[in-house]
Amino acid sequence: MIKLQTTIKLPQEQNQIDYTSKVLLLGSCFTENIAKKLAYFKFQKTLNHFGIIFNPVAIEKLITRAINEVSFTQDDIFFHNEQWHCFEVHSSLSNLEKDLFLSRLNLALEDFKTAILSASHIIITLGTAWVYREIATDTIVGNCHKIPHKFFLKELLSPDDVSDVLLGIEALIRDVNPKCIVINTVSPVRHIKDGIIENSRSKAHLVAGIHEIVAPRKGNYYFPSFEIMMDELRDYRFYKEDLIHPNSTAIAIIWEHFKSVWISDKTEVLQKEIDSIQKGLQHRSFNPESEAYKEFEVKLQHRIAKVMSQLPHCIF
Repeated sequence: MIKLQTTIKLPQEQNQIDYTSKVLLLGSCFTENIAKKLAYFKFQKTLNHFGIIFNPVAIEKLITRAINEVSFTQDDIFFHNEQWHCFEVHSSLSNLEKDLFLSRLNLALEDFKTAILSASHIIITLGTAWVYREIATDTIVGNCHKIPHKFFLKELLSPDDVSDVLLGIEALIRDVNPKCIVINTVSPVRHIKDGIIENSRSKAHLVAGIHEIVAPRKGNYYFPSFEIMMDELRDYRFYKEDLIHPNSTAIAIIWEHFKSVWISDKTEVLQKEIDSIQKGLQHRSFNPESEAYKEFEVKLQHRIAKVMSQLPHCIF
């Protein structure tokens, strides 16, 4: 039989995610795709307290700040294009009001530390090894906030740089949460604004850097999101129209791989029931006043109540 696709077979890992697990997800925009799947099936998760962060240095800075309880001050923010910004966080957090911005940053910092301390699993998705260093302060930023490029130097982290940063992240986490499982992955999103060749260099440095520090016996793992996209799904039909981001089909396939490796089989029955309930909630009747639809709604609410009694954290 002729094969038209390479299938990546992955073994199940130990210490899998179940409904008692608390998952913290950090990093690039692909992290949000996995978080949405976890949320849909009502797993306990928290996501990117400071928005999408693409490079490992910026992630390490925020983890260091949270664990060491170094609050944001007015020295960490600046006013540009009629809003207050912070180079360490995503522009989605920017605000018109200075005091409100600082308050929200520090509340997020508190929540972030709580999430790190309580996490059973931390998933770190790296997007790029290209970083921007602000010339005035000689520091690598998490987001440039559309400040002109002349104020930054663009640099490519070496594989050793990536390894060193990830080792630093793991040391910080292990110091406060020694039993936490760390899952590293590389985003399949193509950063072609850097250039095709530059994107390839960046992803290669991330993959090489991560594999220098992966040690399952120490609770540090790698999940091949990038490889699944590049090898199993190597066709533009698996991309959105921008030819940069994976489409819903690709995300679903990568999720199925992730689920087979990292989601406990013991959750399967409950996942199927939650999926059925979610589809029921999305159902819209042509005749909502009919007795049949009212009976359907009553039964659906009973099913929801039963799931919520099993999962106290669960809200539909």
